[in-house]
Amino acid sequence: MTGERQGTAVAGGLILVVEDSEEDTEAIERALSRSHPEVALEFASGTEGVLARLLDPAAPRPGLVLLDLNMPGRDGHSLLADIRARGELADVTVVVFTSSTAPAEVEACYAAGADSYVYKPVNFDLFRTVLKGAVDYWQQQGGH
Repeated sequence: MTGERQGTAVAGGLILVVEDSEEDTEAIERALSRSHPEVALEFASGTEGVLARLLDPAAPRPGLVLLDLNMPGRDGHSLLADIRARGELADVTVVVFTSSTAPAEVEACYAAGADSYVYKPVNFDLFRTVLKGAVDYWQQQGGH
């Protein structure tokens, strides 16, 4: 995977962020380092190699994937379908974190197996609040 920055798994769990926007990647990193400093973050700048990474028995498996939908090349919809097609990844929570608010897009993501669909606000304070809520919910559901 290109553009990857990897943290080590800690008690707070490991989150894999699949996001092609460097600006959004930095905002996610900044927001979660403040709200959930115990969580390790790993970044992928596209979908290429993500499925293999999730299936790698030698690497710690993320409990949560934050997935952007609109990326060049293979998009987030395809990756979501691939993740849900693999039974061994059933315990991985996938939260679609994207700028699209189209009802058909939301429905398609849930139908494909997304655990949650979160709109990416432009305002950083709201962005941080929304992201914090998604991670809090994952942790409360037993995500680590």
